[in-house]
Amino acid sequence: MPIEYINPSTLPEAQGYIHIVKASGGTTVYIAGQGAYDVDGKLVGRDDHYAQFKQAFSNLRNALAAVGAGPKQVVKATFYVVNSTEAVLGDFIRGMKDGMDGEFLLTASTFIGVERLAFDEMLVEVDAIAVID
Repeated sequence: MPIEYINPSTLPEAQGYIHIVKASGGTTVYIAGQGAYDVDGKLVGRDDHYAQFKQAFSNLRNALAAVGAGPKQVVKATFYVVNSTEAVLGDFIRGMKDGMDGEFLLTASTFIGVERLAFDEMLVEVDAIAVID
């Protein structure tokens, strides 16, 4: 199942994401928004964007593994962030790297600042679409 990453010269340079991901064949997997809750349902990192990103990306990594996938099979991701600032972008990048065991999720993606998520304690949520064989 081929996945093709495309950054056309007619669009601005993509920094940290891919403009277009083309996948053919395979099975599409939709992963629900992953927050910063551990396997026991306890919040990790109250008031700490980095800790919450790290846990949310760890949960995403575990969800991908459950279907035999990894970061390279993700074709689209959306990142929802409460109190987003430029400083939070650094927490996002570090949290992704640490939560995904050193891998960077380089795909078509959208980073959205939001007023709140499902629970007041949540600062981040990550969802993804993957294509697997």
